[in-house]
Amino acid sequence: MTPIVVKLFNLKSSINNSKNTPFKSIVELDLESVDLKTMGLRNILKNYIFSSDLKDIDLNKRQIINTINPHSYCVSKKDLSFKKALINSDVLLPDGFGIVLATKVLFGKHIKKIAGADIHAHLLKYANLNKKKVFYLGASQNTLKLITKRLKKEYPNIQVASYSPPYKLEFNSKDSKQMIDKVNTFNPDILFVGMTAPKQEKWVQINKHSLCPKTIVSIGAVFDFYAGTVKRSNSFWINLGLEWLPRLIKEPKRLWRRNFISTPLFLISLGKAKLNLS
Repeated sequence: MTPIVVKLFNLKSSINNSKNTPFKSIVELDLESVDLKTMGLRNILKNYIFSSDLKDIDLNKRQIINTINPHSYCVSKKDLSFKKALINSDVLLPDGFGIVLATKVLFGKHIKKIAGADIHAHLLKYANLNKKKVFYLGASQNTLKLITKRLKKEYPNIQVASYSPPYKLEFNSKDSKQMIDKVNTFNPDILFVGMTAPKQEKWVQINKHSLCPKTIVSIGAVFDFYAGTVKRSNSFWINLGLEWLPRLIKEPKRLWRRNFISTPLFLISLGKAKLNLS
């Protein structure tokens, strides 16, 4: 491990151990001296992937929680602002069998796959138990109504609000200000962002210092899963590490690229990492 990476890892660990530290401005400054282009799979898996249990996440401090899977890793190799958003996460969850496999292959370490739906359910239970406020930012108005209806039935102690931003590839400053104002006016404890990757992670990275929630989580498709507009694969496929297969069959036009292009590219990256070629 290079000295700059050791320094970065030590900074990140010390900041994450502080209960009242704001979002990681120190680490972000240090990242300016890191060559993101050369930061490969081995480095990311070793130094940034969350490998504990969800109950170990300290929800009393401000933090950003993101997920990574083989497809998002491949996208981040070409989109450095996305890679920066991912490695700046306070908690980066291994949302994909490929990430679990790669960690096992490279380090002989077994970690548990944690999907966006898992952290969503975990945080809702916490919010209900502690009578917290949650905000959903993203998706259509219809999807948000379905989420609110289900949430009030299953978690009656949670106060909920939501906002459907304009559907755009990129938000302008006016859009972002309106989104931030909607969130901050409600003043939630937890903000769920569902605007698809990498847009959601990059938007949070840019605007996080203007947002008041203590916990911010980008969970994309989970909005549709929870609303019931898209059905998540059942536990049989999830336990086999094939959660992607039923979804691919149902939505081939949308998901073919991540399975037939990103998966082989990720395996190539894994092979190179194993041979210490990258």
